[in-house]
Amino acid sequence: MSVELNHTIVHSRDNRESAEFLAHILGLEVGAEWGPFVPVDTSNKVTLDFATIAPESIVVQHYAFLVSDEEFDAAFERIRRAGITYFADPHGRQPGEINRHHGGRGLYFMDPAGHGMEIITRPYEFPEQ
Repeated sequence: MSVELNHTIVHSRDNRESAEFLAHILGLEVGAEWGPFVPVDTSNKVTLDFATIAPESIVVQHYAFLVSDEEFDAAFERIRRAGITYFADPHGRQPGEINRHHGGRGLYFMDPAGHGMEIITRPYEFPEQ
């Protein structure tokens, strides 16, 4: 058996709000609530299990999603229609812009809990060491 990431817990102020937010942007489905979790499954079978915790306990994380060009266009349109601030860079210095790294397109935006979300159309390429 090969090792694969199966699921991760995403802390949120409101698990349903955060799950629905991300699912809407990415064009995914929100799963049935399971205990304290509201799941969102990705196409590579990784589940993001959103869990409500006290806001002061949330440690901001970064989540990057590899999407097709068509999925990027659709997600970008949903981001713009919702008036969500987006950036070309992870530090928020290039608002209202997208990047063209590694021959693709990408952008960053925040979810309701403050996590940094990223959508990219090409995986990052790093020089071999």
